[in-house]
Amino acid sequence: MDTEESKLLNIHVTICDRPYRLKVKPEEEETVRKAARIIAEKIKDVQAQHAGNDKQDYLAMTILTMMVDHLGAEHKQPVAVINETDLTAELQKLNQQILKALQQ
Repeated sequence: MDTEESKLLNIHVTICDRPYRLKVKPEEEETVRKAARIIAEKIKDVQAQHAGNDKQDYLAMTILTMMVDHLGAEHKQPVAVINETDLTAELQKLNQQILKALQQ
């Protein structure tokens, strides 16, 4: 009988030149690896923009940047703006077209 623990995969990811061993569900492996790649890319971007060599500073700035991006995306959800007058006019046009088509 398989337990939850036995179904987990052992994977290795590297973040900021430091390897991490993780146990993940098979269906999460690709997502975890992709997240690690994105983090590595963002860290490289931060390193290119800021002088220094403290990896903890790079990690902190990367996390801050990613969270600002994430929270900004949440607030930019498209909002449908419906002008009631325009909607009413469009519905009236459609209604007239339907009535005209029914009379033929």
